[in-house]
Amino acid sequence: MPGTSGNMAGMGGDMSDMGGDLRNTTRKTMHSSFYWGKEAIVLFTNWPDKNAGMYVLAFFFVFLMAVAAEVLSVPPTVKAGTSPAKAGAIQASVYAFRIGFAYLVMLSVMSFNVGIFIAAVAGHTLGFFLVKARTQAQANQADPKV
Repeated sequence: MPGTSGNMAGMGGDMSDMGGDLRNTTRKTMHSSFYWGKEAIVLFTNWPDKNAGMYVLAFFFVFLMAVAAEVLSVPPTVKAGTSPAKAGAIQASVYAFRIGFAYLVMLSVMSFNVGIFIAAVAGHTLGFFLVKARTQAQANQADPKV
């Protein structure tokens, strides 16, 4: 583009104007392929940050979020006679939590840590099992011949 310099001065200056000098910051390794180890960064900067206890906590946190996302995939039953607006608000709220958990699990898996990936898959699997087992139990109560 005519009249612009190579450092994009017309677009806000160099990188040191955008939040500080990048040369003096501690570099964190962001992986772009699967790896194993507790040196993960999951959802928040410096968490779990090479701490084995915090890594286990992150593992269980992702596991529970995945279970919750699957359990919330079944829309809540609303009593007959409930106003449509109230029923819609309840179902929309549950949906919002489910999608929020699903996105947090997805962002966690984007740490590319194999342990976190296993926690997410195991959580989704357990949640799916719980939902299907409950559905089957309800179907068996409704039809005692089965």
